[in-house]
Amino acid sequence: MIEPRTPIYQWGQKVWAETDLFNDGTYPDREPGALLVAAGSEGEIVQVGFHEEAKIPVYLVEFPNGCVVGCLEEELRSDQARGQVAGIL
Repeated sequence: MIEPRTPIYQWGQKVWAETDLFNDGTYPDREPGALLVAAGSEGEIVQVGFHEEAKIPVYLVEFPNGCVVGCLEEELRSDQARGQVAGIL
């Protein structure tokens, strides 16, 4: 059994979108493919969870435009990350 990977970001931590974040079809009231958050936008981690099958952390991030978006570690950056993610520069 694969153990869940330890999150590198924590609740309440300030982060920035590393890439443009687009609607994958699961965000309500926005067209699929619509830009939700531009790269470089600042947000705050409001919840940390796990993808059950992949055993990787998933972060709910609230951005100033009112979007709360589920993000993977490689989609975020922070000056205060607790560690590095294997395979991510």
